[in-house]
Amino acid sequence: MPEVILQSVLTCPECGHKKTESMPTDACQWFYECEQCHVLLKPKLGDCCVYCSYGSVPCPPIQLSQGNKDTGTCCGG
Repeated sequence: MPEVILQSVLTCPECGHKKTESMPTDACQWFYECEQCHVLLKPKLGDCCVYCSYGSVPCPPIQLSQGNKDTGTCCGG
């Protein structure tokens, strides 16, 4: 079983602010407010959460599915 990375650096697409955050392992995070410019980030079309769209590392369920033949789903979606 691959090691799951639980820290991801979120980068705001509006102002470029970066912050390291801990990713939840039991829930999706669909919204994230940038602490610098206060824009509300939402997942891009086709992504399951803000970490998959704006993070340096995809969310834990997607990490676990990489390398498998599964397409990878987050939160059972």
